[in-house]
Amino acid sequence: MAESTPALGAVRVEGRPARCDVRVVACVRDEEDYLEAAVRSVLAQEHDGDLHVVLAVGPSRDRTAEIAAALAADDSRVTVLDNPTGSRSIGLNLAMGHDAPGDAEVVLRVDGHTVLPPGYVHRCVALLHERGAVAVGGVMSPVGHGAVQEAAARAMSHPVGIGAASFHTGGRAGPADTVYLGAFRRAAVEAVGGYDPSLFRAEDWELCLRLRRAGGVLWFDPSLVVEYRPRRTLAAVAKQFWRTGMWRREVVRRDASTASLRYLAPPALVLLLGLGLLAAVVGALTGAAALAVAGLALPAAYLVGVVVAAVVAGARRPRLRPAAALVLPVVLVVMHVTWGAGFVRGLTARAAADHRA
Repeated sequence: MAESTPALGAVRVEGRPARCDVRVVACVRDEEDYLEAAVRSVLAQEHDGDLHVVLAVGPSRDRTAEIAAALAADDSRVTVLDNPTGSRSIGLNLAMGHDAPGDAEVVLRVDGHTVLPPGYVHRCVALLHERGAVAVGGVMSPVGHGAVQEAAARAMSHPVGIGAASFHTGGRAGPADTVYLGAFRRAAVEAVGGYDPSLFRAEDWELCLRLRRAGGVLWFDPSLVVEYRPRRTLAAVAKQFWRTGMWRREVVRRDASTASLRYLAPPALVLLLGLGLLAAVVGALTGAAALAVAGLALPAAYLVGVVVAAVVAGARRPRLRPAAALVLPVVLVVMHVTWGAGFVRGLTARAAADHRA
């Protein structure tokens, strides 16, 4: 992580230009089910200026590359690049640096699981100039179909799932520590060196950290709402959160000032649950009933808390369908425990070296 970054005063310009070119970048892989809808939602945007989509396509086990190529063949505003590493940070840097038509002032990030609402690009550009910000972003709005995906969507938009960050749960417009996806002043991103290519996850948060340390303003606005499709199976959710926990640990290892209660709560939970279960086993093996009961108290209390939290979250309108409501406690446990376990485990050499993992 960079020790210092150049000042951004020169790229914070007030006032809205008459015309602004936008480059929309995405790093995608294994997005067969969602990619076309994501790109079509960008191409349908009404915007006063050139709008170009650059897709950095990683190694995929489905038809992602074929679909991306078809989109590019159908519309000259789409460019496809090969991203053999599969790394998001490397792919996004490739997409931002690609010599697409025009010299876009704004770089707007999307991914293969998102759908932009009408007017999103226009609103992002307006906010960048109205607020003198280097980046703006809004709310992730998870939408699910099927019990697990629907439950994961509810967990990701409720404080009991992954915390009360404004881009998950909403809030008032104002300065922010980070932005979801984000629309960036290209000059600001280039001034701090782009995404850190050594980070496979948490690359967006770390970029925002360097932008803030360089004096840039990041702006959250709840009117910017992006539809997001969560993972559809428990195994996929577990894999996603395990990796996120590992890479979050790596960010904290590099810079301890980035630690916060939101990031430390899951690993603390995992450690406490582990100690409780260990005490229960020792108590059972040694005949110390009191120790066994005490050891089971914390896991039992956690499970009761999860069930209560799931009932409250599931009852929020629109109510979850019964199947999704039943699986919501399981999804919450999977998210909490795999994120925390990944953080406790830390980044493995294989995960750091193999971007295809």
